[in-house]
Amino acid sequence: MSEPLWLVVPAAGQGRRMGAARPKQYLPLAGRPVLAHTLARLHGALPEARLCLCLDPDDAHFDPAWVPFADWRRVAGGAERADSVANALAAISGEATEQALVLVHDVARPCVTAADLRRLCEALSDDPVGGLLAAPVADTMKRDDGAGRVAATEARAGLWHALTPQGFRYGLLRRALAAAVEAGVTVTDEASAVEALGLAPRLVPGRRDNLKITHPEDLALAEQILIAQRAESSIHPGRGDTRPTRQRS
Repeated sequence: MSEPLWLVVPAAGQGRRMGAARPKQYLPLAGRPVLAHTLARLHGALPEARLCLCLDPDDAHFDPAWVPFADWRRVAGGAERADSVANALAAISGEATEQALVLVHDVARPCVTAADLRRLCEALSDDPVGGLLAAPVADTMKRDDGAGRVAATEARAGLWHALTPQGFRYGLLRRALAAAVEAGVTVTDEASAVEALGLAPRLVPGRRDNLKITHPEDLALAEQILIAQRAESSIHPGRGDTRPTRQRS
């Protein structure tokens, strides 16, 4: 029997940069909350995965009807993303084995495609460290001087935008997050915690339209991406694939 795949979706943030009356995961996107779109995308590619959804304990907006997974649980979110992920890992400590693959995905990335999700799982199936979806930097990168002016232009060769999901073995990820807390390391994503152990996560090329909704204008952009992906999928099946598919064993 194959090892179960675990999904952790931190969704306890308040999304203050959006300047909205509710957290960004509950803002409407093409007629449904952002959270509902994200979970539907994950389920479409990985329907047999086990989901840990990290929510604020006082969350009054969540509706369980938005969760398409048969095996899922609600976990209390923490003050920071890393705290939510650590809570989820603790919640499944009696079920997940040390070698179980855990994918962590931003709730604010509703445009991730099934093809990218399957590609990541395949790439990490036998990787001893783990890795993440990422896209090479295409823009010229500027470093500011702290006063709103350019201090330097950074070489973009070898630079990547970190995307999600990011996937690591249960035991390694739990150790990495605990070690980061003990060392006082700021964890901006799961990969940075694993890197702090001296390991090198694998970069798995992903689509640039795996947008993270952060600012108000991102909602309109995400809606256009969803429309374009559906059109692409109808013309080139599999390329912009957003259709449900069965998870590989």
